[in-house]
Amino acid sequence: MPTVDAPVPVVAPASAVLTLRRQAAVLSRRANQDVLADGLAPLVERLPGSSCLSVSVDGVPVLSAGAESVIPASNQKILIASAALEILGEGHTFTTTVVGPDPVDGVVDGDLALVGGGDPVLSSNWYPESSLDRFPVFNSTSLDSLADAVVARGVRVITGSVVGDGTRYDDEWYAADWAEGIAGVEAGPVDALLVNDARVLGDDYRGSDPSRAAAREFQRLLLERGITVVGEARSGVAGSGSTLASISSMTLPAVLQEMLVNSDNNTAEMLLKEIGFVASGSGSRAAGALAVSGHVAALGGSATIVDGSGLAVGNRLSCEVLIAALDRDRDVFEISLPVAARTGALADAFVGSSVEGRLVAKTGTLGNPPYDRDPPAVKALAGVVTALSGERLTFALVLNAPTINDQREYRPLWDLLASVLGAHPTGPGVSLLGPE
Repeated sequence: MPTVDAPVPVVAPASAVLTLRRQAAVLSRRANQDVLADGLAPLVERLPGSSCLSVSVDGVPVLSAGAESVIPASNQKILIASAALEILGEGHTFTTTVVGPDPVDGVVDGDLALVGGGDPVLSSNWYPESSLDRFPVFNSTSLDSLADAVVARGVRVITGSVVGDGTRYDDEWYAADWAEGIAGVEAGPVDALLVNDARVLGDDYRGSDPSRAAAREFQRLLLERGITVVGEARSGVAGSGSTLASISSMTLPAVLQEMLVNSDNNTAEMLLKEIGFVASGSGSRAAGALAVSGHVAALGGSATIVDGSGLAVGNRLSCEVLIAALDRDRDVFEISLPVAARTGALADAFVGSSVEGRLVAKTGTLGNPPYDRDPPAVKALAGVVTALSGERLTFALVLNAPTINDQREYRPLWDLLASVLGAHPTGPGVSLLGPE
């Protein structure tokens, strides 16, 4: 007699591995990403030949188009910020110290050295309130507080000089690759000791030697507090002695916020050298560039790093690299970048648009005359839009063309990008794709 197999019991899983509703959510996201890519197609068609556009949604690539290598202008600062977070760490601070002989009966017998630790936002209290810069420094470190600490140490007389020591970094105060008219105007001089962007209260011009200018400003503050200084302020190297006082900056994310919102070129250049110093012990532009290049490689891309600010036209990167950096450190960038119609370079942009208050981005601009020859002008915009769905859309649009920095040329492209990103999602929702 043939045998009959016993029925096999069916055991239901404790929880569904893939429900119709979960499948609908996945399908909805994919469909909306396709709609987003389709919506950006007109912008892709209008891209100048040496420009690029990339978009991701919650870290998932949606679109990459255009050139693989473009001049980033100030979008370079995104890579510097990302590399700084990786190499220096979010807890990194910049410490400025005062070194000299221990005071005896209030007298420091010799020089008092102000030793720079690479703090790019070291400022006297008057400087952020001045009208010397369009975007005043914020999240600054108070040089006045350091002067107060010297007074609290009991110093009343310095028989030598106040010496500014910037030897943590090399003595390249301006990048040799910058075009004529940039050095001392758009950026520099920079060194490991920089106060008020090399300004001294009462002087009309920046100091030519940043460490000497810092020493002069610190001596002014000491004199203001009743301390007698016999010698003349100068730059040099700290001698042997004790640390009489010190002050540290806020942690790195606060410094990055100042750099990104203000597009602070000096901060970017000093961060590049600090990255080099921490990575290899060399506070130079070349060492920093090598370390940032390694960071970019770890992100899965490549870039040519010439400076930190993006003022050099030799910088090259791809929109995909910008996306990778923004997505990697998105939480920091979202609170550090200018906000559309609110802050920084975007304070007057996208007012009344669908992305007002929802788009945060770094801008970048280079004119690069003469306009009929290479290199081309640059207009860049890269950042994050918080979608109506709660998704985060990361984007990079870097335009390279002869006169693209003209508002009549770039604003229609910016507005098209913003309108598409601001409307997302416009495709089918979960309710349409789920079970009835």
